[in-house]
Amino acid sequence: MKHRRISSKRVAMAGSAVLALVAAGVTFQTANASDAVPQFDARTVNAHAAGTLAASLDKKLGGDSAGAYYDAEAKHLVVNVVDEAAAEQVRQAGGKARLVQNTLAELKDARQTLSDKATIPGTSWAVDPVSNKMVVTADRTVDGAAWDKLSKVVEGLGSKAELKKSEGEFKPLIAGGDAIWGGTGRCSLGFNVVKDGEPYFLTAGHCTEGITSWSDSQGGAEIGANEGSSFPDNDYGLVKYTSDVAHPSEVDLYDGSTQAITKAGDATVGMSVTRSGSTTQVHDGEVTALDATVNYGNGDIVNGLIQTTVCAEPGDSGGSLFSGDTAIGLTSGGSGDCSAGGETFFQPVPEALAAYGAEIG
Repeated sequence: MKHRRISSKRVAMAGSAVLALVAAGVTFQTANASDAVPQFDARTVNAHAAGTLAASLDKKLGGDSAGAYYDAEAKHLVVNVVDEAAAEQVRQAGGKARLVQNTLAELKDARQTLSDKATIPGTSWAVDPVSNKMVVTADRTVDGAAWDKLSKVVEGLGSKAELKKSEGEFKPLIAGGDAIWGGTGRCSLGFNVVKDGEPYFLTAGHCTEGITSWSDSQGGAEIGANEGSSFPDNDYGLVKYTSDVAHPSEVDLYDGSTQAITKAGDATVGMSVTRSGSTTQVHDGEVTALDATVNYGNGDIVNGLIQTTVCAEPGDSGGSLFSGDTAIGLTSGGSGDCSAGGETFFQPVPEALAAYGAEIG
């Protein structure tokens, strides 16, 4: 049988403005520092190493943790702290310490308040380590009494939160994307994976919730059938290949070449990422927040998402977000397009792999 090749897809979305990380990443020193006190230089690291260092420091700092982000220009991990003792631990580990007002625990309390009092369709919220606040975004459908309610809740959180307005509308991008079709619905393949020695692929859960059998062309023969699906709360689905189709571990770059994918990894705020998909092909951007919650309406609330500045348009759902050879996320949804921009959200790949006992391959 002649093998057909199905390319990995793209993840995307337009996003919030790129933040000036260098200006935000200043360190602070004690006023009486002397030559007798050991001095520690911030370690030069790439985004992946910064993520590993951030996870290690988060455990070490415990309640003193206040978030971290990657300064891509200086190639340093910037770690938010609330006192000098925590700052010294950060410096000794090779990070840059930055004094802020709110701990992560306090920002998580703010998140809970939003969940309890402001669960409104068309809203999202995520911790922004650069501003050290919970950034709440309302799309264009939030107005009138809903806007007043949301504004009041955010105002009550004081310095822990800020409210922004999006010109777009939050929605899962299920309308199209090349590669995988189910009836008249179209989504994007995220990453090819292996489970128990058998080939599968990951895509968005809001795609697998509505479609159970997949083809690589409209009306074509089946190439895969759903093995698992999780939406809302999460947004990932697993499809098992049912035909003899080539399934390389790579992403289509739409210039005649591909990007090999060898592993999965966690996103870090400030990390440069790329997404690939048929609707808008290849676009780059930056991770702006982690553990984001987005309310698509109709009870469809998804938690734990990656927010980026990468643009995308309908058809990119389920597609691949990656950094070099590392799989990072699956397109969930967002607002805007590749002309106007907007907010974009991605399901973390490591969580999906762990849920299904699968691995990149």
